[in-house]
Amino acid sequence: MGSRIRARCFRNIPERKDSAAPLRAMFLSDTHLLGAIQGHWFDKLRREWQMERAFQTALWLLRPEMVFILGDVFDEGKWSIPEDWEDDVRRFKQIFRHPSDTELVVLIGNHDIGFHHEMSSYKLERFERVFSTTSARMLTKRGVNFLLVNSVALHGDHCPICNRVETKLHSLSVALNCSVQNSRNGGDGLRCKAGQTYPSSPPIILQHYPLYRASDGKCTGVDAAPPNERYKLFQERYDVLSRDASQRLLWWFQPRLILSGHTHSGCEVLHENRFPEISVPSFSWRNRNNPSFMLGSFSQSDYVLSKCFLPKESSVIAVYCGITLVITLFALSQLGVFRRALSWSHGLLGKQKFT
Repeated sequence: MGSRIRARCFRNIPERKDSAAPLRAMFLSDTHLLGAIQGHWFDKLRREWQMERAFQTALWLLRPEMVFILGDVFDEGKWSIPEDWEDDVRRFKQIFRHPSDTELVVLIGNHDIGFHHEMSSYKLERFERVFSTTSARMLTKRGVNFLLVNSVALHGDHCPICNRVETKLHSLSVALNCSVQNSRNGGDGLRCKAGQTYPSSPPIILQHYPLYRASDGKCTGVDAAPPNERYKLFQERYDVLSRDASQRLLWWFQPRLILSGHTHSGCEVLHENRFPEISVPSFSWRNRNNPSFMLGSFSQSDYVLSKCFLPKESSVIAVYCGITLVITLFALSQLGVFRRALSWSHGLLGKQKFT
């Protein structure tokens, strides 16, 4: 696969000695910031505090140059009214605030604009306007190509939004393939259109839905789906992309890596025995007991990935309960000492009264 995937998060991302400094990037998914309809205030307080502290600590310790959120930023973006949407956006900017030298890139998920049948131009444009993104674009940083895809629009039913996204993806694939051919031919190959040339490096596809797979049956690890869910068959265009859409993306772009979200669980898949995909688990305690994110170091020809786990919610609750119990026992013991002292003082005063 031309990569190394580490099980634990590393603080100092290793740099390749044979090339320029690699690009440092952080990937998280499915934050699901709670909305006004289903979001309880205590749930928001607890889980969003956890995300804010985890994210800000990760930025401070790991100092990534880029941060990608792979969709489902909001839980109720698909139906939120303008006032609720503005409040959700305000909380997002507070939780995921970042220094000016860190670029934050947000992708579209089904909870942000709705599933395909709920998607509308209004909700899509609202999201794109806030996060300065589009449904299909190539983002190039230090020679590394990231293909950002609105996978909700890859339904294949020729809806207007779907047609625009697929047309744009096809034009991006033509431009990228032209750049690759020119590089291989020493610049004597095809004539690429001005402004549509890219580094001749296979892209990294970033999207919300995973590419098609039958189930999570082959997924392993502490962040894989629970055994009772792992073998449930996925529904195309709902749990994963369709076979056709998945195949088109692989044929058009020949990616060296795909990173996706949506399932809330971790998984590593090798498509056609040569295209690796990693599903990034949810970043929220609301969706899993052990949230995590990915950390990566990228050059034009190689990459290193690491998985970074957050504290388990059950462990945090156990610590809180333990501390509360200790404080309670200490308070009761002090109260007992106080009562004995009070009883002793009363006895002493009584003796003095009768002397």
